[in-house]
Amino acid sequence: MSESEKLHELPTEFRIDETEHVLGTRTIVIAVHGDTDMHVVDDLGARLSEVIDGAPIALILDLSGVTFLDSMALGVLLGGLRRLGETGGQLRVVTPRPEIRRIFEVTLLDRLF
Repeated sequence: MSESEKLHELPTEFRIDETEHVLGTRTIVIAVHGDTDMHVVDDLGARLSEVIDGAPIALILDLSGVTFLDSMALGVLLGGLRRLGETGGQLRVVTPRPEIRRIFEVTLLDRLF
């Protein structure tokens, strides 16, 4: 195995970037990075809840920096989608990485987000 392949296999540290507020709207953008799995879903869920409690009209979740996404993380996203939907808000996901986009396509969640 080459050195670059070994580096590619290493987990990427999870982090959530500071929230951006789109001027003149109640739209909020959150950027998530790294491996988003069962070890960090509580952090992700807490951050989403905090933002949703502020009653945004739209929440954009930028997953372009996510290197891994498991079913528990998908559950957190679905919970956020449900909560925002109850108040008339929308949750949209940005997923330019093909491997992450594929997860949404296979699970048919690309139709919801």
